[in-house]
Amino acid sequence: MLNVRVIPCLEVKDGRVVKGIRFANLADQGDPARLARRYEHEGADEIVILDVSATADGRLARAETIGRVRDEISIPLTVGGGVRTAEDARDLLQAGADRVAVNTAAVERPALLSEISARFGAQCAVLALDASGSAPDACSSGFEVLTHSGRNRTGLDAAEWARRAAELGAGEILLTSFDRDGTRSGYDLALIGAIRRVVPLPIVASGGGANPGHMRAAVDAGADAVLAASIFHQGDWSIGRLKDRLQQLGVAVRR
Repeated sequence: MLNVRVIPCLEVKDGRVVKGIRFANLADQGDPARLARRYEHEGADEIVILDVSATADGRLARAETIGRVRDEISIPLTVGGGVRTAEDARDLLQAGADRVAVNTAAVERPALLSEISARFGAQCAVLALDASGSAPDACSSGFEVLTHSGRNRTGLDAAEWARRAAELGAGEILLTSFDRDGTRSGYDLALIGAIRRVVPLPIVASGGGANPGHMRAAVDAGADAVLAASIFHQGDWSIGRLKDRLQQLGVAVRR
């Protein structure tokens, strides 16, 4: 098993980092470029930027924000928000992203994953899968895919969608529990396990992580990387101190 990646997430709205609970009641957390620089200095393995209003506004994640962050860091950068075509993905990659995350548009037109993967490589095509455990009976895994920043329920089974996305060419899954997002109650281990059982792709666990114990549990459930936001933004943990503790818990981390 490869060393586990620790990834800070910058949810961005109007050029500022924000954070809420279940994608609502967003509070300002700071400047994205400044935070990204700090996190790389502390030992972050990657940065994820999610433009949380791009899809609702009918636009692409802002190239200016991506460029400002890229100017400050050398580690990999994944960007999501408003991607609807392979040309949109190209624009984000040219702005400074290394990988592009897609959610809503991929659910609406699954061929988008194949188009991005064929044109730029599977490593660039990240499926952002937002899921809720409040699922209809048709979802045999117990988890339903959500789109539009959690506002739309799709009726799609999360595990079936992950399996199909892998077949279409996705190279990684950014797996977010809508139910746990911002709650600091721990990652949804059942969700991670449900996706791990059907796909061989790397899984980035997101939603609810508050401490190294939560992250160790996510790794044990099948995650290859752990993503968090507020615990870094609000100073609960530095990435270096968190990695030290993960190592003490038996999790191999990158240094």
